Amino acid sequence: MTAVSPNVANRLERLPMTRYQRMLFGIIATAWFFDSMDLGIMTFVLGSIKAEMGLSTAQAGMLASSSFLGMFLGAAIAGMLADKYGRKPVFQWSMIFWGVGSLACGLSQNVEQLMAFRVLLGFGMGMEFPIGLAMVSEIVPAKSRGRYIAILEGFWPLGFISAGILTYLSLDYIGWRGIFIALSIPALFVFVIRRWVPESPRWLEEAGHNDRAEQVTTAFEHKVIQANGGQALPSPLPPTPCEKLKRGALFAQLWQGQYARRTLMLWMLWFFSLLGYYGLTTWLGALLQQAGYEVTKSVTYTIYISLAGIPGFIFSAWLLEKWGRKATMILMLFGSAGCAFIYGHVATSQAPVAQLIGAGLCMQFFMFGMWSVLYAYTPELYPTRTRSTGAGFASSIGRLGSLFGPLLVGFILPWTGHAGVFTLGAISFSIAALVVIALGVETKGRSLEEVSA
Repeated sequence: MTAVSPNVANRLERLPMTRYQRMLFGIIATAWFFDSMDLGIMTFVLGSIKAEMGLSTAQAGMLASSSFLGMFLGAAIAGMLADKYGRKPVFQWSMIFWGVGSLACGLSQNVEQLMAFRVLLGFGMGMEFPIGLAMVSEIVPAKSRGRYIAILEGFWPLGFISAGILTYLSLDYIGWRGIFIALSIPALFVFVIRRWVPESPRWLEEAGHNDRAEQVTTAFEHKVIQANGGQALPSPLPPTPCEKLKRGALFAQLWQGQYARRTLMLWMLWFFSLLGYYGLTTWLGALLQQAGYEVTKSVTYTIYISLAGIPGFIFSAWLLEKWGRKATMILMLFGSAGCAFIYGHVATSQAPVAQLIGAGLCMQFFMFGMWSVLYAYTPELYPTRTRSTGAGFASSIGRLGSLFGPLLVGFILPWTGHAGVFTLGAISFSIAALVVIALGVETKGRSLEEVSA
């Protein structure tokens, strides 16, 4: 047997951040971007599908929620598979599932088929999100980890905005079916993942594949040296002791010791955050149309509003390393709650368009900032052995919120109007903030192994 380091983490953490790590990050972020386009497209085409198929608000809510049922299943299953079989193969399969699902959506002939294929598409997307988080968190050093995961989440608003632009430019020409077919093509990016992205050396060591862990880590170090102009690497950091979980089912380990409190916090945080977010954003375009705005204007206004997500995630990425994860999460959640409440009242008062867009910009600024912290914070709270499982189940519980949010809107909209819908979102964000205040822990500047010590 080849002699190996007893702690791969001490070798990875001392590496400088170079263009090699940024290249790997860019590949994962590109896949994330394409995935986000597929998820965000329903915001822009739901109104058109509703009108073409003659759906009621309840039926439209069920259609909007169908992908989240798939995400609920995909996130939970993929997390456990990635902790057992590795990050890379599961990440590749996720892209195949959402690519096939998007293509099938474009070929669907009725709402029942469309719902079923949105579940398949959502299954692939649900698989990808927790695995992408684990992969980035395990290759980026602690001093840069929060910022890069926050930037990774920033590809979600970019994908969302791009989905809106694609809809604006092509809806009149190829229809919503053609848009779904077009969005299946980026799944071919799976071949880039297969060729260039290595398996996580942290996972390899944890899984007992010591020879391969040594091989991948050594290759990683050599590429960093090349990218850093041939400069020698600093000596490895001392191995960091970390808490050893009892052997057993991966799910059961999420509820051992200190991880029980963290798991409870994350499940509640994800559930209420996503209930509020998707309950509002999935319906943004359709709500504007119902308020009297024509389809083209509703899509345009939604794109304008979404532009605030770019400075939102940039600000959040900066604040993560200045304030820390917990304080930034609380700020973004309470900011989302306040702005959602204001937007709901502006949208129902026939206020000038400038006020509508201004309130929407503030709301999206905080909501996309919230996403950046949510994705940066979650994988840091678990050890390597259960990182994907923990992130996967947290994301999966969040997808229950994503599932219920649009459904609730579809049912309460006729009774409460727009103001009631956005008040529901504000309450959800506030509950999530209170959960973080009560149960959250800080992880800023600490290695993944220190957080689990």
